[in-house]
Amino acid sequence: MLIVEDCIISDNLAEVKFCCDLAECRGACCVEGDSGAPLDSDEIPVLESLFPTVRQYMSDGGIRAVEEYGTSVVDSDGQPCTPLVEGRECAYAVVEDAVTLCAIEKAWRDGKTDFRKPVSCHLYPVRIEDYGEFKAVNYHEWEICRCAVRKGRRDGEPLYRYLEEPLVRRFGQEWYDELCRQCESRR
Repeated sequence: MLIVEDCIISDNLAEVKFCCDLAECRGACCVEGDSGAPLDSDEIPVLESLFPTVRQYMSDGGIRAVEEYGTSVVDSDGQPCTPLVEGRECAYAVVEDAVTLCAIEKAWRDGKTDFRKPVSCHLYPVRIEDYGEFKAVNYHEWEICRCAVRKGRRDGEPLYRYLEEPLVRRFGQEWYDELCRQCESRR
């Protein structure tokens, strides 16, 4: 276990090798699962304000889901998350060349917004649980990401390095630098 500030971090961030392989998984993390992408409370109004911009990138099913349920919903655990299309893919998912991508991120890449995508998506396969006094930062091991583990092993990419940008986005550079120091001291 690693500890940085108020975060208890799974050893897996240092030990697991990981690098997404969209050519093999085809963006399955945007489709599989029983609820949408977890949202931080400050992301809910952002999604509301972005919908008119992101709409042009979304599928018809995604647009209908947002129009019916809203830009965010609350799942069975009481967690705010993105809505799903007919209980399946995220409403913001869009398929191009048989690969599922994020409509929000497409708008960001086109310079239409400065919001890239929900931080939980950016951080995946890491999930954060807030327990008030501390946060648990854990690796979510999932069958659909086995190809990312294989690619990570080939490339020698530890999970904490692969997720540098979203970890800095979520926790800040000083936090990330301390995580790196602790991970590298284990070698």
